[in-house]
Amino acid sequence: MKLLLVSDVECPALWEHYQPDRLRGIDMIVSAGDLKKDYLEFLVTMSSKPVLYIPGNHDTRYLQFPPEGCECIDDTVLTIGGLRFLGLGGCKKYSEGPYQYTEAEMEKRIRKVRGQIRKAGGVDIVVTHAAVTGHGDADDYAHRGFDCFVDLIREYHPKYFIHGHVHQNYAWNNPRMHTLEDTTIINAFERYTLEIPDAEIEAMKAEKGTKKHGFWPF
Repeated sequence: MKLLLVSDVECPALWEHYQPDRLRGIDMIVSAGDLKKDYLEFLVTMSSKPVLYIPGNHDTRYLQFPPEGCECIDDTVLTIGGLRFLGLGGCKKYSEGPYQYTEAEMEKRIRKVRGQIRKAGGVDIVVTHAAVTGHGDADDYAHRGFDCFVDLIREYHPKYFIHGHVHQNYAWNNPRMHTLEDTTIINAFERYTLEIPDAEIEAMKAEKGTKKHGFWPF
């Protein structure tokens, strides 16, 4: 399965300079936040594939005008294509805003989705806007990660943890990928293609079990 990961900056090659073959072979698109609704709507229209998203700290417009044709997975566990996704949007609270959270508030959100995780038999991919503390976050307060994301990874061992918020161009040597225990952490800034072998998906199903639901069949 081939996933297109996007966040924070609209990719010109996938929008203003789009060519019909640019999304060929993509099975699913996952947004880690801070992207224009028109951009996500364009991607779902051009690809005819599922577009899953969570809000970033700048996505307050989603409250009144959510991206049409796309699926918000914020505070939700959704199983699609055999993969169990958990979405936790927003970032560290640095001012007033609907998608900003203290550490305690993010911990509370995680507690509230534990029942969904148990019902799904685990989680394979966590999608957040903020990064994991010490694994791809930045030094300034607004771009620091959440400590509770470390605990989430250590408790549920998702195969992948996808985030945005920390732009790759903030520093010349910002790595796109990190590893925490057996979880691969990926910064989805602008665009990144993640290919998950079918054998790996089958192994995840066998290890934790899966329940298929959602509005896009595979």
